Parts: sequence; structure tokens; C-alpha cells
Amino acid sequence: MPNDAVAATPQKLIADFDAGRRAALARVISIVENQREGFLGLLNALHTRIGGAHRIGITGPPGAGKSTLTAALITHYRGRGESVGVVAVDPTSPFTGGALLGDRIRMNELSMDDGVFIRSMATRGSLGGLALATKEIADVMDAYGFDRIIVETVGVGQSELDIARAADSTVVVLVPESGDGIQAMKAGLMEAADLFVINKADRPGADRLAREVSTMLHFRSGRALRNVPAHHGVDMKRAGAQQAAAKAAESAVRRKATTSADASSTGAASWEIPVLKTVAETGDGVDELSATLDRHRTWLTESGELSTRRRQRLAERVRDEVARTVQRSVWQERGGAEALERALPDLEAGRVTPYDVAALILRGNG
Repeated sequence: MPNDAVAATPQKLIADFDAGRRAALARVISIVENQREGFLGLLNALHTRIGGAHRIGITGPPGAGKSTLTAALITHYRGRGESVGVVAVDPTSPFTGGALLGDRIRMNELSMDDGVFIRSMATRGSLGGLALATKEIADVMDAYGFDRIIVETVGVGQSELDIARAADSTVVVLVPESGDGIQAMKAGLMEAADLFVINKADRPGADRLAREVSTMLHFRSGRALRNVPAHHGVDMKRAGAQQAAAKAAESAVRRKATTSADASSTGAASWEIPVLKTVAETGDGVDELSATLDRHRTWLTESGELSTRRRQRLAERVRDEVARTVQRSVWQERGGAEALERALPDLEAGRVTPYDVAALILRGNG
């Protein structure tokens, strides 16, 4: 980072930020989100202060009750005296470029609490379910001193897995209406989860979905068919016992998650993904969710996984910044946009190919 970028950082704004003034926090976030002049200087100045917050990602299909669950977690953490920053990411319409940003409406009452700061933002077309600036805004909130930072985003497919790289602990929220667990796994959400939550668990089908997800987790670990006979040796008398075992899978996964966390200091245990049930509207299960997140954070720290994830996050940040700088250089500073516009007639006529034009732009000979 050039020294002049640091020198350009508005010192008054930094002083207000350090003093805990929410207006300064909001302004810094706006500068970073919109990449206004001086945003790199601000990020550079704040970088040494990050790392104290527990970053929690909450994702899942639309209608899973993620905002309600987030609000319940905020209330829980505030009851413990912890401060909470929230980045609520909504998909941008590919047609209008706008986003509904309904999360702030759902959590509006909580935003009046001085210990809570909620920022809604749109993806602005970026892949991965997260706006390009989301991770940087989480950094700003971390530097501000929040104890917990919750990043909430819609996850509906493989492209939504960026949340797993932006958070220390990732919660995938499903509801009985999500369909069977196997379909949820095909959507790619399984790869993102540190723990699953079946929300709206008072509805029919919640227990079945929890069992299916637990069974799929056992399939991934190779334990699901350990006691099942080979193809020609299925014993129908054992069907009832196997069904009972499937029903017990959820509680078994929970017990193993606890054991894994307790034994993590030895470095030998891995985190076994638990499946929890909540009713966010009433707060049922939120205490257990919070306790499990605490256990996961302990496991991350004691196993060394937290350091690994944060190193990966920093490496990803460098790649993101290189890509952003290259794009800005090519398209804005070196006239790439104008070169493309001039080449469109030849492209349409077939006299040149997209690859010819791209090479020309990259060489700066547009």
C-alpha cells in the first residue's frame, strides 16, 4: 500500500471511529462499500485492529427464516452483554440492479440498540452470494470492536459458498419445506456448513429433515452403512432397529460434536457437524445454537483451524485486491472500455473474435 494512501486517510474520521461514534462507523462503511476516494487508506489503517471478533455466516434458501434467526441470536448475545455487527446481503436483481433489502425491516427494532449495528447491502451482481465489499465491511466492524459479526446471505447453489470463506463459523439454515436433505446437499450447501439448523422446527417434517441431513453427514464420513449387510444379505428383521438408529442419528451427531470440541486440544479430533433444531420466532433452540457456536469457536482456536481459515481469508483478500486493481487498470485507466466499444462492429461482422479483442485490450493497444 503506497504511503500516500495512508496519508490521504481522513484523520478526523479515524478519530471519531476510534471514539466509538456510530456515525463514523456508518461513514467508513459507506466509503468502503462504494470504493470512494481514500477507501484503501481506511482499510490499510484499520487492518492491524482486526481479528478479535467471531465471524458467523448464516446462509440458506429463501424463506428459511434466516433474518428471524439472526435477530434471535442478536437478542441472545445482547443479553450476555456482547456487541453485534450484522451485514445482511441481499441478491441484486439482474434486470433492475436493485435489491429488496428486507432484512433491515425485520431487524429494525434491534438496530436502535447502541450495541447493535446492522448494514444491509446488495450483491451488485457479484458471484458467491456476497458483495465484493462484504468481507471488507466485516473487517471494518471487527476493527470497530464488535464481539460478534454476523454475515447473513441467501444461499441457493454452488455459487453461494463464498460465505464459508468469509466466516469463522458457517450456519446453514433449512426448514421442513426445503424438501429432503439430499436435495439440500445437491444444492451445494453441505460444503459450506459448520453446523446445520432446521428452523421452524415446530412444523411437520422437521424431525424427518433433521434425520436425513444427519444421515447424509454420516454417509460423507463413511459411517452410515457400517452395520448394513451386503446387497444379497439384507435382514428385514433388522429394519426396525435400523430405522431407530436413523432416528438417533441427529442426537449422536450432537454428542460427537461436543466430544470433538472437548477433545480438540489434543489436535486429534475433527469437528463433526451437528444438526440442531430451532423455532426462531419463539427463541426455542437459540441457546443451544449459541452454545454450539461457542464450542465451534473453541475447537477452531485449539485445533489451529482458525489460524488456517484466517490465512486463507487473507490470501483470498490479496487475490481479490489484485483482481480489482487489474480490472480498474484495464477498463478505466488504460481505456479498455472504449477499445471494446470500438471493436464491437468488427466483432459483430465476424472480422475479429472476442479473444482477439481481449488480447488487444490486455496489451493496452486498444
